[in-house]
Amino acid sequence: MPLAYYSRAATEAFWAEHWAGHDTSDLVEIARTSPLTAIIEAALPASGRILEAGCGLGQYVVLMRERGRSATGADWSLDALRRCRAAAPDTPLAAMDLACLAIASGRVDAYVSLGVVEHDPAGPDRVLAEAARVLAPRGRLILSVPYWNGVRKVGAIPLRRQGRRIRAAGGDFYQYAFSRGEVRTALQAHGFRVLSFHPYDPARMLRPFLRQLAGRGTLSAGGGGPAPTPGRDVSVLRRVLYSGPVLRMCAHMLLAVAERA
Repeated sequence: MPLAYYSRAATEAFWAEHWAGHDTSDLVEIARTSPLTAIIEAALPASGRILEAGCGLGQYVVLMRERGRSATGADWSLDALRRCRAAAPDTPLAAMDLACLAIASGRVDAYVSLGVVEHDPAGPDRVLAEAARVLAPRGRLILSVPYWNGVRKVGAIPLRRQGRRIRAAGGDFYQYAFSRGEVRTALQAHGFRVLSFHPYDPARMLRPFLRQLAGRGTLSAGGGGPAPTPGRDVSVLRRVLYSGPVLRMCAHMLLAVAERA
């Protein structure tokens, strides 16, 4: 059973406020060197039409088109789409309900959805069914959701108890976190064959600890060692964070790569 989080419902107003603190151009620059980008690009087919469903400010649509891909973005937040269009006027974007896309069946070769389906309190089935409909046979699905990782599993009982308290106090459903098995089961139910899983974004959960280390100088000077070398420190830290054990325990998100039958 997925782990449910409660706080505020992920409505259109919520996303308008969320994206107000971000800028498309800045997000494109971050995406250029993100480990997630390398995973996505390796999973995409060599050619064909790409849909990013739930594109938000559209940084991945912009970046994929810069790199020669035929990419289009869809989202229900008009504000986010307007802001993307203002930053990159030629970006093809459309306002759509992801559970009822205005796209003919089998017309998409790759469907990318990053941190979207977990926000439906009824679960991901409606969106996944529509993704299967618009994808061509053997089309590629690249989907990410919050990961029910090792740390969350250890803390499952208090996390569920906390969720019940927030809900009883009037909090709304916000999102689910899923295990690998739950993602696999959901995808297989809609005719997808899972090819691989990729946990990512371990820094999100470790951020308080990393800030503490940075405050003590541990990350840069080794507690009184040689002068800081930020480039080397960042490279070493990234290798540690993206090692298998750390990802299994602490990765905030899980990306699945699957193929439509």
